Amino acid sequence: MLQFMSLIKEMHPGIFIHSVYLNETLKDDERAGFFGNVNEQISTVAEQLASVIELQGGFDAIGFSQGGQFLRAYIERYNTPPIHNLITFGSQHMGVSDLPLCRPWDLFCQLARRAARGGVYTEWAQENLVQAQYFRDPEQLDSYLAHNTFLASINNEVREAHNKTYAANLASLNTLVLAIFSQDKTVVPKESAWFGSYDAPKNASAGLEEEKTIVPMRLQPLYKNDWIGLRTLDERGGVVLETCEGEHMHLSDECWRPLVQRFVGEVVDREETYRVAAAQEVLRVQRLP
Repeated sequence: MLQFMSLIKEMHPGIFIHSVYLNETLKDDERAGFFGNVNEQISTVAEQLASVIELQGGFDAIGFSQGGQFLRAYIERYNTPPIHNLITFGSQHMGVSDLPLCRPWDLFCQLARRAARGGVYTEWAQENLVQAQYFRDPEQLDSYLAHNTFLASINNEVREAHNKTYAANLASLNTLVLAIFSQDKTVVPKESAWFGSYDAPKNASAGLEEEKTIVPMRLQPLYKNDWIGLRTLDERGGVVLETCEGEHMHLSDECWRPLVQRFVGEVVDREETYRVAAAQEVLRVQRLP
């Protein structure tokens, strides 16, 4: 992240960059990518972003892998300060139907994967395992809708709990850039980065093997019914689908540079930002009893 931040600063001299974190200790922050309650983590991030004075007028955001759908959740649930443009690289917007593969040396990933195999829709997994909270099994959609604590919510898939604010907030974006990795084997299916998912099997009760097919974004119920404002944003020309060649998170210059050049770095009047933040603080104090 530090290297990527320095490259953006070279591209946009004078830009302010805030790197989201959950724990100040690097090892604990890495662990939080595998263990924890995602809803609580996003609430923590919302408080963190609200405290950064340079961001008060709004900002552009970049989400890598699962960070992309977490930033989308921030937009839908909070969005104060607001995100203008959101770029996501290889993010699991429609979840995963297989647990991400781990690198041999990645102990946290190995432990989380082993624990999740015991049952991704158990109460413990949904409270403690990050990847389980966006696991969407097309063969167990009823279990997913009944027990998933994060993805089913931000995708407004549970009809009894629809939140209209989610759609309004996402549709308020200038642009949502969805980048997929052409050879992604970590995100299954890789089309999740474009809001694609495996279709539910037609003959599951018969125990027959079926070839898996992808339901693309514009055929998803959440798109057709505009549950999260995605269709509204798309019809306005605010959804951009991009392909990055290579495996998961192998960011080549040809992939990221044109996107960051185009969608990051809106010029902000810093003095105006500070003035607005100061006025908000005065207003807050005046409202205290």
